[in-house]
Amino acid sequence: MRTGVKVAPAAVPGAGPTALSVAWCTIGPTDDEWPGVLWTTGRTGARMSITNLRMTEYGFLRGLYRDGYYPGHVVDRGRAVLVRLCERIEAERPADLTALYGLTHAATEEFNALQADFEAAGSEIETVAREEIAEDFWAVAMAYGFTDADVEELIAPRDW
Repeated sequence: MRTGVKVAPAAVPGAGPTALSVAWCTIGPTDDEWPGVLWTTGRTGARMSITNLRMTEYGFLRGLYRDGYYPGHVVDRGRAVLVRLCERIEAERPADLTALYGLTHAATEEFNALQADFEAAGSEIETVAREEIAEDFWAVAMAYGFTDADVEELIAPRDW
């Protein structure tokens, strides 16, 4: 059974032929038969643009959406952090691992700040969430060609 709203991708003017723009949805995918990901940068209708096809099709934080322990509105904020990370990688084009780690560390700090939101909603970033978040950081690094990235270094400043 599928939940959520699947929105057809639309080309983003000036962003190249492979760029996709996706409209806001309230929840992410919840099953393996629907591997697509839906997101935006916020409820204001602002749109994001990621040109890396692997990341446009990637289900960020899928495991957290499947588990009712994690509040969807907070997981949405985490997904937005990962989307912004992709956007920054595409915009800044880090030349080496040191530059990539600078971007991933900034994104990790954003996840650190989300801890209070999880706690306020009766949840926390615990073992399952840590693994899911780390896996998604690693997937981002791999998708952008940083195959030598160390997952622990990607999220080194984490305090969760």
